[in-house]
Amino acid sequence: MSPPLPFTPEWTEMANALPAEMTVIVTPGPGGPEALVPGRRPVPAPGPGEVLIRIAAAGVNRADCMQRAGTYPLPPGASDIIGLECSGIVAALGAGVNGWAVGDPICALLSGDGYGEYTAAPVAQCMAVPEGVDLVDAGGLPETYCTVWANVFQASALQPGETFLVQGGSSGIGVAAIQLAKAWGCTVLATAGSAEKAAACEALGADRAINYREEDFVAVAREAAGGVDVILDMVGGDYIPRQLELLNHGGRLCFVAMMRGSRVEADFGLVQRKHLVVTGSMLRPRSVEEKGRICREVQDYAWPRFASGELRPVTHARFPLAAAAAAHRLMESSAHIGKILLVP
Repeated sequence: MSPPLPFTPEWTEMANALPAEMTVIVTPGPGGPEALVPGRRPVPAPGPGEVLIRIAAAGVNRADCMQRAGTYPLPPGASDIIGLECSGIVAALGAGVNGWAVGDPICALLSGDGYGEYTAAPVAQCMAVPEGVDLVDAGGLPETYCTVWANVFQASALQPGETFLVQGGSSGIGVAAIQLAKAWGCTVLATAGSAEKAAACEALGADRAINYREEDFVAVAREAAGGVDVILDMVGGDYIPRQLELLNHGGRLCFVAMMRGSRVEADFGLVQRKHLVVTGSMLRPRSVEEKGRICREVQDYAWPRFASGELRPVTHARFPLAAAAAAHRLMESSAHIGKILLVP
């Protein structure tokens, strides 16, 4: 795994020396982590409204593993190269791009193309690296923070003073959700699969972390807070009916994944009687304009809180780009706390 890589002026020199080709990670066919192999592709030219980024780090996400396995259909026009977020420095500007200069530190929400040395991203989906955040660590922020913002704060309208529960609090999305909800002024509960992970969730700001292997999350949540107003769920399956029972009147249940299945028997009379909202979404298929609006809100609200210390990146491991298979094995083991990064 690579050591920390802070932004230095040498990055600008490297960005100015653009090669014709780059190393990327390709998947010749669906399979396990071993299906990820190095390949060569042309360095893309930024189109109108795009920024070419020399990648410092790319975040690894569950969706990446699903794409590799052939269970995540690509949106129309998306690259076959995996990778939904990155950080780096501006290497070139497409026509009509203002507000950025070659050499600027940058991070971006991507529709693909992150597992390589360069990527071209719509300028609307680009954000400054937060003050005080390492350039490499910033590669694990865009996808997770934008996902949490779109689902917890936009779709579920979490309000200060409410009680929030995130299932999978030690995941990349979980560590972002805990910190954002706590900074928002909420009581925060989180589930995790070990004592170590539960302790990490509480260190990040969770008022009560629940070890779901040893505790009943419904009973603990009721004891700790009486009930829950918003749940961010990545589990689905048999958790769904229990979550509907746990929610307070007017509560919101929002799905970003369903790792235990999407088909379940539940009493949806609870939805009517308790005035519940059940929703979910995906970030990747949204339009550039919609993703751009999410990025602007995240940058306006969350980014200053990295400088103040209310938020911090949580990076579990950094792997060289060529070790993408090892990074996916770690992701699928669920042994990590926070983000896994690939560093070209």
